[in-house]
Amino acid sequence: MISVGIDVSKEKSTVCILKPYGEMISSPYEISHTEKDLTQLASFIARLDDEVRIVMEATGAYHLPVLSYLKAQGLFVSINVNYYKNMHKFLH
Repeated sequence: MISVGIDVSKEKSTVCILKPYGEMISSPYEISHTEKDLTQLASFIARLDDEVRIVMEATGAYHLPVLSYLKAQGLFVSINVNYYKNMHKFLH
């Protein structure tokens, strides 16, 4: 299985793609949250010859465009829910 880690910030994200045991397919690189960059990322992921899992952290609303786009392409995306758990504790 191939792991795609996405560190999301306001206008860009850092992407790193790994095979099992940490073998890098792609060194960390930045993408903008534009349709062009997200399309290129989704196309690259779709060409990988293995099962792929994408993981990203929930970062306020910044992750939503990236999440929505990748899910619309039929890709598996998992969100780190610790953010939501911590926010719930903070608000209550």
